[in-house]
Amino acid sequence: MSLQAPAVAQQDERATRAILVGVDLGGVAPFDASLDELALLAQSAGDVAVGRVVTRRKAPDAALFVGSGKADEIKALVAETSAQGVIFDQALSPAQQRNLELHLGVPVADRTSLILDIFAARAQSHEGKLQVELARLQYMATRLVRRWSHLERQQGGIGTRGGPGEAQIELDRRMIGDRIKSVKARLEKVKRQRGTQRRARERRGTFRVSLVGYTNAGKSTLFNALVKSRAYAADQLFATLDTTTRSLWLEQAGASVSLSDTVGFIRDLPHKLVEAFEATLHEAAEADLLLHVIDVSSAQAAEQQSEVQRVLAEIGAADIPQVWVCNKVDLLEASRQPRQTADWVEIHAGVRCPRVFVSARTGSGLDTLRRVIADAAAGRSSPDQDTPPGTAALARSEAEGQGLDLAHFKA
Repeated sequence: MSLQAPAVAQQDERATRAILVGVDLGGVAPFDASLDELALLAQSAGDVAVGRVVTRRKAPDAALFVGSGKADEIKALVAETSAQGVIFDQALSPAQQRNLELHLGVPVADRTSLILDIFAARAQSHEGKLQVELARLQYMATRLVRRWSHLERQQGGIGTRGGPGEAQIELDRRMIGDRIKSVKARLEKVKRQRGTQRRARERRGTFRVSLVGYTNAGKSTLFNALVKSRAYAADQLFATLDTTTRSLWLEQAGASVSLSDTVGFIRDLPHKLVEAFEATLHEAAEADLLLHVIDVSSAQAAEQQSEVQRVLAEIGAADIPQVWVCNKVDLLEASRQPRQTADWVEIHAGVRCPRVFVSARTGSGLDTLRRVIADAAAGRSSPDQDTPPGTAALARSEAEGQGLDLAHFKA
């Protein structure tokens, strides 16, 4: 276990000072010992990490998740760093969150609430705001029990003899339930509108391509580079929430395809958020081809691509043909630079897909990617080909190239 309070230089005075806590439960769930991803999430939410606590348990403590002894250590670190909140890398039950706040004396958030806060701040479109509101309401509905001091049972009306009236908690729960129904109805209307738009594209025979991948893998930067768009892109988690669709002209095919940039995935993405974003994620589930963007410069690249595959299976998109777009090759050391631009990779037992190495920032490999998309749109992409997809000339000129040897990329 480790407990540390690193110095924070040039800290934004408006940012909330937070302690990050991670609990290794022994392989039951993915665990980030460095808490770097949680720190990036906190930064995206406007917080600054002033301390990190990493510990190990066989199972979560029912009351405090980390146990009373470790909770006391966290409380001491909160006082030492003047922290204003504590963020856990795992999901907390309502009772655990309430008990921790009483014990630590500061607000406590978990990974789920942090992601929801980021989504709420980033959503721009009407649909995106509705989706985030639904997820937040569903999350809030489970945390009303004794969560605030105003939820005590109210007395009956004037002139009664002390008969208990309706609890404030019941009023709050009913109001939240009514709001959830209203938001769901409005989202259903949006879903029908999107369905109409998709059917119109189908009637035109448009080949549909969707960008998917882990958050901050460079999807929006790649989208902008391919379609010469100015969609918002930034080096931060969940920079893009709203689906953007543009027409991509492919000179190699002499035709256009429809290219959509979708919301990024992340480990432990709240299930309710996946449900809420069904209308947006449906763009991926209904695509003819998925461009699975992978940040090959990340030390967690294998885990990230596995998490994307898991979410794709959850939304019914696991069987859609894919192209693995290994992005950010410009950030690799010279010894790890790819020696050819494309090859094949096995993603499931007996299932292979093209793998293209690109840098969306510098533009390298994008011509090859366009050829691969053109081949797929024309039905020419086959894993039985002897040469990498769409790169026959390139393969002949680099016959000795072995591609990028990523030992940590295991299908």
